[in-house]
Amino acid sequence: MPRFSVVIPAYNNAEYLPGCLDSLKAQSFADWEAIVVIDASPDNCKEIAERYAAEDERFVVLAKTVNGGAHLARRDGVAAASGDFITFLDADDELDPDTLRLLSAVLPSEERQIVHFGLKCVGEDVDEGRARSFEAWANSGSGQLDRDELLSAIFQTPPHKGGKDWNVDHRLVSASFAKAAFERMTSERLSRAEDGYEAFVLASLSTGEVSHDEIAGYLYHIGRGVTSDRELTSDRFITETRDLLDCSRAAEDISASLGDEKVLAAARAFNDRLVESAANEWFERVPLAEKEKAFSAFVDLAGREEAATNLMRFARDLSYSALSKGEPYSETSLYAKWRARAEELMRDCEEPTHRYLKYRKSTAEHIEEIKVRSRNSKYGASPVRIFVSTHKDVDLFDSAILQPVQVGCANAAYKFPWALHDDEGDNISDQNPMYCELTTQYWAWKNVDAEYYGFCHYRRYFDFSNVRHEENAWGMVLDGYINGQTQKRYGLDDKTILKAIEGYDVITTESKDLSKFPGPDHTPLAQYEAAPLLHVEDLHRAIAILNEMHPEYAEDAEAFLLGKCSRFCNMFIMRKKVFQDYCAWLFPILERFVEVTDFSLYSVEAIRTPGHLAERLFNIYLLHQERTGANLRVKELQSVQFEHPERSRLELPVPYEEASDRKIVPVVFAADDGYVPMVTTTIRSMLDNADPTRFYDVVVLTSNITGEHQELMRDCLIGESDNVMLRFHDVSSVMNEFDLATNNAHIGIETYYRFIIQHVMPEYKKVLYLDSDLVIEGDVAKLYDIELGDNLLAATRDVDYLGNLNMNDGWRLEYTKTKLGMKDPYAYFQAGVLLLNIAEMRKAYSTRQWLEFASVRDFIFDDQDVLNAHCQGRVVYLDQAWNVMHDCGNRVANVYPFAPAYAYKEYMSARQHPLIRHYAGCDKPWNLPGCDWGQHYWKYARETPFYEDLIALLCNTRPKKNRMPAPALGENNPIRKIVDPLMPLGSRRREVAKKIGRTLRGRE
Repeated sequence: MPRFSVVIPAYNNAEYLPGCLDSLKAQSFADWEAIVVIDASPDNCKEIAERYAAEDERFVVLAKTVNGGAHLARRDGVAAASGDFITFLDADDELDPDTLRLLSAVLPSEERQIVHFGLKCVGEDVDEGRARSFEAWANSGSGQLDRDELLSAIFQTPPHKGGKDWNVDHRLVSASFAKAAFERMTSERLSRAEDGYEAFVLASLSTGEVSHDEIAGYLYHIGRGVTSDRELTSDRFITETRDLLDCSRAAEDISASLGDEKVLAAARAFNDRLVESAANEWFERVPLAEKEKAFSAFVDLAGREEAATNLMRFARDLSYSALSKGEPYSETSLYAKWRARAEELMRDCEEPTHRYLKYRKSTAEHIEEIKVRSRNSKYGASPVRIFVSTHKDVDLFDSAILQPVQVGCANAAYKFPWALHDDEGDNISDQNPMYCELTTQYWAWKNVDAEYYGFCHYRRYFDFSNVRHEENAWGMVLDGYINGQTQKRYGLDDKTILKAIEGYDVITTESKDLSKFPGPDHTPLAQYEAAPLLHVEDLHRAIAILNEMHPEYAEDAEAFLLGKCSRFCNMFIMRKKVFQDYCAWLFPILERFVEVTDFSLYSVEAIRTPGHLAERLFNIYLLHQERTGANLRVKELQSVQFEHPERSRLELPVPYEEASDRKIVPVVFAADDGYVPMVTTTIRSMLDNADPTRFYDVVVLTSNITGEHQELMRDCLIGESDNVMLRFHDVSSVMNEFDLATNNAHIGIETYYRFIIQHVMPEYKKVLYLDSDLVIEGDVAKLYDIELGDNLLAATRDVDYLGNLNMNDGWRLEYTKTKLGMKDPYAYFQAGVLLLNIAEMRKAYSTRQWLEFASVRDFIFDDQDVLNAHCQGRVVYLDQAWNVMHDCGNRVANVYPFAPAYAYKEYMSARQHPLIRHYAGCDKPWNLPGCDWGQHYWKYARETPFYEDLIALLCNTRPKKNRMPAPALGENNPIRKIVDPLMPLGSRRREVAKKIGRTLRGRE
């Protein structure tokens, strides 16, 4: 029995096989055998091997009649081997003469069943640097690795981070171990990456590996026979990809049979590597004309998620290349198309991998920077440049003329990539706390060449339209958001701007008559004197400096300060010559003022005095030009102030990275600032009963929750938890477009926020929506996991409403059939707990349509009625334990028994084991002592920082007497308008009328 068996698969290697076999004959260690497996080779490999066998009995030839690929050839060779230890040698490589002798001193053991030895690269028409680089990596050595470490090093650690190779060629194993391992391997043909599969099985079954890379005995002819630089047809690509993935599936079969998590993880990583390899060949070798056909097949073979991940990787690489080359952004570029295609593919995937998210983030950053460069280039090409000073992340109008400039960049921790920066070139950026937006003016003066220079503020713009808009008492037009509507309303598009300034030298805000402003201060001087945080001595000092440097301006300064008119905001547009003259006049005056003024004890606002002075000096400059006959053509425009200029976050991305592969449960609430104590209590109860293995993405839709309250909520609700994210989303920009109101005093318009979830959370397929007057005592992950199919939502039947349907007066039944149009009124559900299938809801109606439905004023229960009317027939009904309403106004005794028996019994049963307690109606724990289930509410309220606020609310209320059930019809319903005045709710007359009605129906 020989010490070593060397297994050599041979197929079409006749040119190199003699050199391979000669290297064995030359071994200084003689106790070996070579199993040469001729894999039905069409050349004369068989004759060559048989000639060597005839001359030396240590050569054993296995001649196969059917080609099975290298894996099956090795498998047959291992089965035929008789040596104590087995290694593998490709027919186009060799062994150094001392290899087996050196290996005989470092044999595998039970402790480490695999020995990894080194190699030498022999370059075959490849770059020498590539050869040496590969050699250094293959011989990097890792000492001793146990099984799990070995699996990780080969399959989960990238090569550039020290990962090991998966070649079986320069590895030595005991024959008994090799035979057992290869016996467990697939008997199916594997044509590509089969050595990776074999290394996977060997590593998975082993006790580990020891490296002896100092024995560089394997002579690897790198580049020999390589065809990877040739073009691949789509059909050939599909075949080769299928061959690669056959290895992945075979590895999955082995890992499944072992049932070991470490092995499963390595199998997944092996699959990722193979898919990435196939993707690289698609990218590098498939011609552009065939790429689409090949990629469609790749999606089917590798799966949508892997295909999207690799496509996004290429988008990242191409966008980086475009960025490096300074190419402009184009929607038709390959990286833009591939990014969009990857996103489209990923929409059908449950949760993106970290790899996908990493590539997507890098791609987005590259594209944003390309866009910024393109935009900056476009900015520079514009003859009219109106600079919008900002220090905040704000929304922008779509314009090449309106150009954002981040002010105070010299002191900023972060530079906005979408803005120009005032710290470039000759600048006074570091003095922004003193000069305010004047640092933009100075930067433009020193660094920009344009025909017109203009200046606005991130919240204040000119109104370029030819429409007169209503102003407030201070002469300012007020509006809400920076968007396409307001751009059109105020002519803030390039075409309108150019038309508005054509033929003028100076554009300013309107000169306002201060005598018409509120208050007693009707001159610029009086206004400055009245400013509580400014010092009028500064104004006098500045005027003295002006008179000293430019005495010809003295009468203009006096006329302005003692006059009754002024232009505000440091906003103007000037032709180049005028602007250059103005800056050369203004900044030396301010510089002198700063030199002679002691700011050391000034408040933050007083330090901004140079900015305030510039506003006055601008007026004086214009007065002087007018008085001295400069003949400037001046145009005045209204100015608009936007109350919400901060960048609108219209969409909330799914927090996949934060979830770290845990399954996400998205839960949405809606609240205003006054409801913060209540929504915090509800969320606290939910998290106290949450599954620690799941990740909860908690989103609060709001229009006015303060930053302080948001921070308190985060501190209370998240703390040290790593499975919760709490986000706040301002919905004002969407909701303000609609005239919404509710018909119930205890319900705010926040109830309509649920209709925009499908808009702001586009990546989710379904979302939990919960009212903020609940306590949750079950794990909502179980609720979220309920399958919806193509239904629009899941909810519980509303036992209160069903009770009203069966009232003898019949009003609610008539309303439900006629107003809501429900074919089955008893299908009516309660909307406080909803599992929304927002993927299907988007298909059914747009966000605008939902809100238009909600704008109708004569519903009883507002959004709940809207949902019932438009979701009927597509509802999954939940166990009532998920939404058990408390006993508001004695309704459990007075209303619920009227409901169909099945609904009433289900409610009473759920009341014994509620998973969610719902304080629906006007009675709440915080406004009614002794409220039903109040003790359960206060249990969670005590865990929040708002407990005292809730107690204060409770102390300011009194128990309500004669509490009546909610009316069966909306306040504006015609029936109500006739009946209620004659027979008020709760009156004896009304009860008599109801009794007569029941008698006529035969129910009395």
